[in-house]
Amino acid sequence: MNLIIPMAGMGKRLRPHTLTTPKPLIPVAGKPIVQRLVQDIAKVTPEKIEKVGFIVGHFGEEVESQLLDFAKSIGAIGQIIYQEKALGTAHAIYCAKELLDGKVSVAFADTLFRAEFTLDTNQDGIIWVKEIEDPSAFGVVKTNEEGIVTEFVEKSKEPISNKAIIGIYYFKVGEKLRDEIQHLIDHDIRGGGEFQLTMALESLKEKGMQFTTGTVQDWLDCGNKNVTVETNSRYLTFIKDEELILTSNIEGSEIIPPVYLGSGARIQNSVIGPGVSIGDNSIVKNSKVEHSLVQDDCVLEDVILSNSMLGNYVKVKNSKDELNLGDYSEIN
Repeated sequence: MNLIIPMAGMGKRLRPHTLTTPKPLIPVAGKPIVQRLVQDIAKVTPEKIEKVGFIVGHFGEEVESQLLDFAKSIGAIGQIIYQEKALGTAHAIYCAKELLDGKVSVAFADTLFRAEFTLDTNQDGIIWVKEIEDPSAFGVVKTNEEGIVTEFVEKSKEPISNKAIIGIYYFKVGEKLRDEIQHLIDHDIRGGGEFQLTMALESLKEKGMQFTTGTVQDWLDCGNKNVTVETNSRYLTFIKDEELILTSNIEGSEIIPPVYLGSGARIQNSVIGPGVSIGDNSIVKNSKVEHSLVQDDCVLEDVILSNSMLGNYVKVKNSKDELNLGDYSEIN
């Protein structure tokens, strides 16, 4: 099986963090979003993932090397594939058309999930969904009594159902998806000015492909600061098989789980948690931090921090504000 991960978006809603770091490389509970996504997909997939194609903009050699390592961590071969222009979800997938060969999973790299099932690779296709109150901002599916998808709709103001498509898909025959997207591109068939994946899926359904739905227990967005901080807090509660406290430099402090403390982090006379990630080599003194995401090499002193997100090399002193600071910011 192959895995395709489109991740070429600019992540404008998560600025200032994405001005220096591609959104899928932002850490959640100590690991980059895309690394967790790759590993979570591998956990629910019964067959070995042979290749992972990362659809990127031009992120640079260091980022590309990280991505290849993420593929290697699940025993797969990684490939870097460039999307020069953002022309829609279907176009992003088509950039990896060589990987649309046999069984294929597609996972867009701005979401995390928790699922308690094993992917049934005998199905024609599977669309992973989550029932939500207001799905108007998402593509949705309608299903019949047997759980077969009967209709796909992209971001309708009056949704036909509350089953939102979370951006993870499985195809038993990847070539069929490849040919359908090729048809859209060759005939310039667009929705909202872009080549939409839901249009290709609807056409495949009309040609006889049966899609079922895979329902996830939790769908964790990473689209902006607030939801990324919430995702970090919630994901920490899911982790059962990872060591979360990687430092021994804790003095006179109270740690309220769940908390991630990176290697080399130093915590002095502080209360940390719940729902907090502190990155490698960061220092926290005389402070209280809860429900926040603090990245590497930060220094916090005499602060009260909640619902906040700090980039790398951030320095904050004498602050009680809710903060959203990019790399190398400083508040005193």
